[in-house]
Amino acid sequence: MGESQGLTRMTATARREGARLRHAVQVRDHQVVVDELPGAGGDDAGPDPLELLAVSLASCTAITVEMYAARKGWDIGHVEVDAEYSPAERGCPTKFQLVMRLPDGLPEEQVEKLRVIAAKCPVHRVLEGEVMFQERIERVHLAV
Repeated sequence: MGESQGLTRMTATARREGARLRHAVQVRDHQVVVDELPGAGGDDAGPDPLELLAVSLASCTAITVEMYAARKGWDIGHVEVDAEYSPAERGCPTKFQLVMRLPDGLPEEQVEKLRVIAAKCPVHRVLEGEVMFQERIERVHLAV
């Protein structure tokens, strides 16, 4: 999406705010609050980490569709995307259900092309592709 596609690395840094599970996550010059529900020990001050996956997929899909339509010179108006996320359970894969809402007056050929393009958004490709993790621990003195 936008300029971030040209970057080779993106960083998000989570720092706890307060005594519970609320974290401020810094991404470039932006900050997002992430928390857990009260039943999990949080204060529900923001979406939980798993909900952010659905946030990423819904927003990336909507933006990808709108950017594609703009490049084609199509005036499609507003796009709305629901992303429902069901985490993997024993014997079942993780499931995402996407619902795109497009204006009812769009020609069928545009709707079909937008459906195909939606599945090519960068977040969709990451989630369906192979992912590798490289982890390490750094021992430091963190300010409270």
